[in-house]
Parts: sequence; C-alpha cells; structure tokens
Amino acid sequence: MNRKTLALPAIAGLLAPLLAACGSDTSGAASGSDIVVGTTDRFAASEESPAPFDPAYAYDSGVWNVLRQTVQTLTRIPRGGGRPVPDAARECRFTDSAGQSYRCVLREDLVFSDGRPVTAGDVKYSIERVLAIDSDNGAAGLLSTIDTIEAKGYHEVVFHLKTPDATFPYKLATPVAGIVSSDKYGAGELRPGFQVDGSGPYTMRPHVRDGRLVSVTFTRNARYKGDVKVRNEGVELRSFDDAEAMGEALEAGDIHMMTRTLGPDQIKKLDGDPQEGVKLTEVPGLEIRYLVFDTEAPVVREKAVRQAVAALVDRHAITRSVYGPTATPLYSMIPSTIATHSNSFFNTYGEPSRDRAAALLREANVDTPVKLTLHYTTDHYGAATAREFAALCDQLNKSGLFEATAVGTEWSAFRPAQKRGEYAVYGLGWFPDFPDPDNFIAPFLDAGNFLNTPYVNKEARERLIPASRRETDRGAAAAPFQRLQDAIAEDVPFLPLWQGKQFVASRDTLTGVEWALNTSSDLQLWELGRGTA
Repeated sequence: MNRKTLALPAIAGLLAPLLAACGSDTSGAASGSDIVVGTTDRFAASEESPAPFDPAYAYDSGVWNVLRQTVQTLTRIPRGGGRPVPDAARECRFTDSAGQSYRCVLREDLVFSDGRPVTAGDVKYSIERVLAIDSDNGAAGLLSTIDTIEAKGYHEVVFHLKTPDATFPYKLATPVAGIVSSDKYGAGELRPGFQVDGSGPYTMRPHVRDGRLVSVTFTRNARYKGDVKVRNEGVELRSFDDAEAMGEALEAGDIHMMTRTLGPDQIKKLDGDPQEGVKLTEVPGLEIRYLVFDTEAPVVREKAVRQAVAALVDRHAITRSVYGPTATPLYSMIPSTIATHSNSFFNTYGEPSRDRAAALLREANVDTPVKLTLHYTTDHYGAATAREFAALCDQLNKSGLFEATAVGTEWSAFRPAQKRGEYAVYGLGWFPDFPDPDNFIAPFLDAGNFLNTPYVNKEARERLIPASRRETDRGAAAAPFQRLQDAIAEDVPFLPLWQGKQFVASRDTLTGVEWALNTSSDLQLWELGRGTA
C-alpha cells in the first residue's frame, strides 16, 4: 500500500498555544458582519491534522471555500464557468504546441494583504513548497505534472511540465496553487491552526471554541488586485452542527444564507411551502457519491465480491427513498452532465440482479454470506447519509449473499482512519476541483491519489490519463475516458452511486445568490450583496 505519513513533531507541539490565540473572540457570536452565511462544514485541528487550512495540506471542499476567499491564485474560473481567466496574473498561456510550457505574467503592484509585494518568486516558492511537503491528504497530486518552475525577474513565472497537460490552467485556479508568503508559511513545514493569509479578495479572522472553528469573519481586502469584483464589505461564515440548526437560524433571521449542506427534507419543504422572506435557489452542481473498496483488504480483495456488490445495488431505490428529486442514479465516476460520460456500470451489470451477483460469487468460490462493514461519515455530507447506508445494507442483506452493517464516524476521525487504510469499504462524496472529466478520474487513479488507495491500474496511469491530457479539445479525449470508465466498472475499486443537485436557501433581501456557489461547489462570497432581489 502507498501510505504516506508526514512527520510533524514541531507542529504538534505548537498546536495548543496557537489555537488558543486564534482571535480574541472565541465565543462564536456574530461579529457584526453585514452578511452571515451558514454552513454545516465543520473545521477542527488535531494532533493528526494540525494544519487544516494550509494550502499544502487542505484538500476538502469546505476548507477550500475558506481559502478561496483569502488566498489568491494565478487563474480563476470565471463567474459563469468556462476556461480559467487570469486573477493574480494579468496573462497566462501555453507557449509551445506540445502543451508543456505554461507562462504567466503577474499583475503590476500585486501585494499580500499586509502590504508585502507578491513576486514571481513567491509563486515559485508556494507551489514548490506544496510539492516538497507532499502531504498525505493528496492535494499535491493536482500538481504532479510539474517538472520545474522558473521565476524570471519580478513578474514572470514559467511552468515546465513533464507531460502535456491541457488541464493545467484549471489546476492553477485551485487553492493548492494558492500564493503564500514565506514570512507566514515556512518551507518544508505546515502552518498549524486556522489563520490564513494571502492576497485574495478578503482578509480573515477565525473564531475558535474548544479547538473548533465556529465562524470566520471575512473583511474586504482593500489591497486586493485581481479579476474578482467584490460586492460587499464583509461576510461572516458560521459553522453549524447540522442542517436543522442552520435552517432554524435562517428562519429566525440570524443568518442570511445557508449553503452546504441542506437536507432533502429541508429542500422539499422550502420548495413546496416556503417561509415568507425565504427563497430556494437551485444552481448547477457536479457532486457525486460513491463507495471505495480497499482492494488489499481480505474481505474485498477478491474482485468477484466487489462485482457482486455492483450487481446488487439499486441506485434508483436509494435516490427515491432517501434523496428524492435532489439526486439521480450515477453509473460512472464521471457525472452524466460532463462530456465523455459513459454509463459503464449499467452497461456492465445492468439492472440490479441477485442471480448475477450469486453467479459471480459462485464462480469465484466465495463462501456466502460475505460479512461487510460499510463505513460512512456522520457529519460531513448531511444526516441523510445514515439513511443511505442503512438502505445499502438492507439491499445487500436481503440478497442473502452478504451480511452487511453500517458504522458512522465523525469526519475528524473518519478521514484519518480512511487514509491509514483501516476501512475495507467506505463511502465518500466528491466535489470536483474543476469541471473537467480528468478531475473525476485522476484524483482516484493517478499516482499519489488522495485516497492513498492500493488499487493500481498501470494502463490508466501510464497511458490513458496522459493521453487524455494531450487533448485541448476535451471532447476529443472521449476514447481514453471511455476506457478508464470501463476499467473501473470491471475492477470495481470504486462504485458510483448518485449525482446530486445543488441548492441554496436565502433571505430574499440577499442578492447574487445564484452566483455564490458554482458547479464545483466553490463558495464565492464576493458575489453577495444586500438589497431587494
């Protein structure tokens, strides 16, 4: 197994005093920001994860939504989606026909929020720092095609890539490529705690209680120079224990918008019987949910066991009974709304079939019932996850071929245990880093993947993924992506379950709500304003 562990002896020792010093207001009370946004994302630092907000470590949608407000990147995805545009840079482009040399020129007079100039050397330092630390959280994998970085003078930086990579401009738009100062972020070590400093649209102040971040006050950065138009002076992002508490706060007027994660019942209620002054907005989304199999774990090492699960799972029953109209069945790791999608799992296994599952197990001489434990996180994707895993267990057990139980764990313990390889079968969600089919394949199959999965497909790593990245026309990459999806359906290291829709609930006095969350679930707080919708 590929189980990387980053040694952090000095950081662990610094953790306790730093957390206690994060902001003088640790009560979690409203800071007086004009706009208050709720989230069920929960942020904790621990000995095992002492630096949750360091760009070299962070690889989680909720944490990235804090980083995007504060840490600037060379490029960004524009308001309505599409190809990346310059942000910290004033121009970026490939300079060769092979797609292996990418040049960016920084904006004039770019500075960090403390007034220190941002230079090409800072860009080089920031990204080389991520690659050198190579955290076991997997974020560095996004930058794996970089060979060398060249800082030319004050403003010009050139990335020399190992292989052609048409997706590279998208990767530079993610927080892992965020530009940080060597004054605040040391080389070769992570920055513990919750403070984030950069040159982005906002400065931030964390509010901490009992080692957990309860809210963040974002204040407009007067020194920001970039592509974003900031439409407010400040926003507070407030963390709630669950969607019900967040919904009550919206109804009471304590918050103005709630984002991740609304529960299916809340969405149904807000859609059918909305409270006066509250509106529900559906925005395009690309969230997927899936099961992961540790292919070296004895109980699922035999491929036939994984294939039998794939043959039994009834996605329609799960989405219908648990999520209703907020989710649709998914038969590939690539969502159905992304170019190059193929229904590979349906093509391979068809409708749910006990007979097919039994035949697979019988031909492989697997004794039944197979005992499985399905692990899930109780607090990261919403309360409906528990019902989903109960339904999965029920489907497997009714076949008589499996004896399955579900075990839920808080995210702060679930993610470290998953990375250590303690779970044979577990469920995760994926919010794409950028809206390209590569990002639904490479983070799971490429070397240094964020799951630390033992599954290796040499054809995928050595031929198919590199081949797909040579195509600047992403639709022209259909052939390698078809083969990649079929290979996953054959070996079943992952089992896609469903694709979700995305909703935001807000007070009707808030403007810009339709732009505040993009298809990748990136929170864009700068779009929000006050007034009449």
